[in-house]
Amino acid sequence: MKPVIAIVGCGRVGTALAKFLSEAGYGISGLASKSFSSAKRLADLTGAGRFTTIPWEITKKADIVFLTTPDSEISDTCSNIAFNEGFKRDSVVLHCSGALPSTILSSAKSCGAFIGSMHPMQSFALNEGNESPFHGIIFAVEGDAQALHIAVKIAVDLGADCISINTEDKTLYHAAAVVASNYLVTLLSLAFRLIEHAGISGSDTWKVLKPLIKGTLLNIEKAGIPAALTGPVARGDIKTVERHIKAIGEKSPELLDLYNTLGFHTIGIAESKGTLSKKSADILKKITNRKDRKDSA
Repeated sequence: MKPVIAIVGCGRVGTALAKFLSEAGYGISGLASKSFSSAKRLADLTGAGRFTTIPWEITKKADIVFLTTPDSEISDTCSNIAFNEGFKRDSVVLHCSGALPSTILSSAKSCGAFIGSMHPMQSFALNEGNESPFHGIIFAVEGDAQALHIAVKIAVDLGADCISINTEDKTLYHAAAVVASNYLVTLLSLAFRLIEHAGISGSDTWKVLKPLIKGTLLNIEKAGIPAALTGPVARGDIKTVERHIKAIGEKSPELLDLYNTLGFHTIGIAESKGTLSKKSADILKKITNRKDRKDSA
């Protein structure tokens, strides 16, 4: 028989966990949220019998408790449940924050619970469809050995895989996730704005860039970062980079610092690939390093 879970925090991640763990055969002891309507909505979605705004009312009988509140509330929520003796002895308490370590759940140990974190490397823009957002993804897990054992089992039941990380490295792990997801949006925004200045806008913007984006990601998957790099920096095409800088400076000067920063940090990748001479690299570093150009002016 599968363990019984409780979900505290009925936002996107909590909703997805409740829905798809329920479908995987896990019982739900109850759902809790600051918003009564949010807890009721999720209860209606999953068929869970109990929902409340008071977490320890539904956590006491759970084998596994997920704290999926906003990051800023996880520690206090855990402390309040522990103060009210809301964790069963030998239960497992997990949070799903990418930025925070499992140690913020230390108060649960006073009840004899084990603590851990399992962060899904996934973006939860939509979470009430029929397709699981967990299928085929990676969970990064850390914490007590007993909690890790349960976290790995949960991931497998969700159709996902796991990778263990050190608790002290959680911040750098999360920084990588932010760059890969959030800053990818920023990078594509830069590309969209530049191509719009070239006269391509609306739905055509994505239509034009999508094959290039998908092809680049596929090349990275197949060959790795240095081998996937193409373009003027990889070729040492100094004149093209200079023309880019001039055109962006004239039409979109607010985007020039970001373009130059990206270009500057691309030089090292091109050198690793072996297609960029030291002479060309030095020239490209000079023309993309705006601070040096300003200082020398």
